[in-house]
Amino acid sequence: MTKKKKVWESFGQKIRSIREEKGFSLEDLSLETGYSLDVLKGVEEDKVVPPVSLVLQVSRVLKIDMEQVEVEQEKKESKRRAKSHKKRVDSYAYTSLTRPGLDKHLRAYLVTIDPKTEHKGAEYHHEGEEFIYVLKGGLTIQVGQNITKLKKEGSIHFNSALHHKLSNPTHQTTELLVVIYVP
Repeated sequence: MTKKKKVWESFGQKIRSIREEKGFSLEDLSLETGYSLDVLKGVEEDKVVPPVSLVLQVSRVLKIDMEQVEVEQEKKESKRRAKSHKKRVDSYAYTSLTRPGLDKHLRAYLVTIDPKTEHKGAEYHHEGEEFIYVLKGGLTIQVGQNITKLKKEGSIHFNSALHHKLSNPTHQTTELLVVIYVP
């Protein structure tokens, strides 16, 4: 009896597999999440690192714990290469501070934004609420049409279903505590 070697799937490939298993086309997923076909296709082809908001939206639509898939993927990747579990998204990095789970509604992240960084890529939006607290540096956040500038120890709480984007206008690295509530 020959042992079949398990084939390693990337995060994007895992999303595609789950989406196809659930009978969703890429167009369906686009309409349900609000993300463009190009962004979703880029994630599935491992050309785009998915932001937290995309992970949350996809997990809600597909009714799975996508963050757990991400954690499992991180474990596999860390075996292949010794790297930090930080995720890099165009202009910022994030580290999960809470355990993922379908029964968990609060998710906390430590977010680091490089100095003088404008937000790149799609604006974020996801069901629920978001709270951001500035630990270090400064932040400009646009929620809908409203722009707010925050300094160290400043905070903002908003409806995360509204499109939002972050940037760091300062000359130093900005660190944020971001807490997301997903119903």
